Amino acid sequence: MNRQQKAEKGHYLEEGVEIYPGDVAECYEDWETPVTIISDGAYGTGLFPDEPDEIDAVPEWYENHIKAWSEHATPQTTLWFWNTEEGWAEVHPYLKKHGWEYRGCNIWNKGMGHIAGNSNTKKLLKFPQVTEVCVQYVREAEFEGPDGEEMDMQEWVINEWSRSGLTQQEANDACGVADAASRKYLTKGNLWYYPPPKRMEAMAEYANEHGDPAGKPYFAPDGENPVDAEDWKKYRAKFDLDAGITNVWEEGQVNGSERVLEGTKAKHINQKPLRLMRRIIKASTDPGDIVWEPFGGLCTGAVAAKQLGRKCRSAEIVDEFYDAATERLATTELNSEARRCTIGRADGLRNV
Repeated sequence: MNRQQKAEKGHYLEEGVEIYPGDVAECYEDWETPVTIISDGAYGTGLFPDEPDEIDAVPEWYENHIKAWSEHATPQTTLWFWNTEEGWAEVHPYLKKHGWEYRGCNIWNKGMGHIAGNSNTKKLLKFPQVTEVCVQYVREAEFEGPDGEEMDMQEWVINEWSRSGLTQQEANDACGVADAASRKYLTKGNLWYYPPPKRMEAMAEYANEHGDPAGKPYFAPDGENPVDAEDWKKYRAKFDLDAGITNVWEEGQVNGSERVLEGTKAKHINQKPLRLMRRIIKASTDPGDIVWEPFGGLCTGAVAAKQLGRKCRSAEIVDEFYDAATERLATTELNSEARRCTIGRADGLRNV
C-alpha cells in the first residue's frame, strides 16, 4: 500500500511517522524492519476491543503478534514489553519459544499517588501494587558453519579462527592487545565477550591474509564477504545508556499538561510517561531508525520517536484513541537536542 492509498484509507502520515487506524496485523508486512519494537498491548483487563479479561488468555492473544515480530526482527532489534508483572510472567515463555532472549526487567514505580484511596490491605490481602514492568528482549544472532550447521555468535567466532589454523596469540597480535583476544573473544567458557567492531574487523582481515588459503574466506557470514566493523554492528542490538540510570524507574502517573483528557477524565487509563518512552527509544536506537508501536493507544511511543528524530510505525484500533494520538503528533516537534543530532549525524553523533 503506497502513501496515497494509505492517506485515502485514513492513515496519519507525516515525515517519518505513520499511524494506522486499525488492526496492526494488517501492517506488519508493509512496515520497514524495526530497530526497536514497543509492545503495550493486552493486560487482561477486557477494556479494549478483543482484549481478554482473563490473564490466562493473554499469551494466546499475543502469540501471532510475537510470531510477526520474530519474522521481521533482526539481531539489531530490541523488544520492550510493557505489562503487569503477572501478564509478563504469562507471556515470557512464548517470547522465548519464538527466539526472544531476555535481557532485563525494568520496574516502573508509579509511587503512592497511584493507590490513593484504594489500599485496603485487609481486603486486598497483599501489598498494594504501584508498579508495572517494561522488559527488554533481543534477538540472538544466528550463523551457519562451513558444513551448514547452526551456530551462535560465540561458536562461530571461535570456529572461524580455528579454521584459519592461526594461533590464539596471533589473534592478540591482530587486535594489537596483550591477551584480550585470546582471553575474551576465543574462550569457550561463560567469560566470552562480544568482539568490538574494530577488533572483529582486524581479526577478519588478519585471518584472510595469514590463514590457511584452503579455508578462505574467513569471518564471512554470507560465505563470500568477510565482515568489517560496520557489518559486525548489525549482529548485535543497539544499546547506549547514560550513567546513573538503573532498572527501577521512579516516575509518577502521567498528569498535568502531558495527560490527555476527555473533559476532566483521563482519555486512556494507562497512558505511559513520555520520559520513559524517550528513555527506552534513546537507549536502543539511533536517529533515523525505525520504531514499531503495534498497540499505539495514545501513541506515546510515536510522539517520543518524533521528538528524538526517529521514525515510527504505529497502529491503533480504537477510533477515539487514534484521533487523540493524531492530534498529539500534529503538535509534536523535534526537541532541540534531536535537531542538533540530526544535523550532525554525518559527524557521528550518537543518541540525544
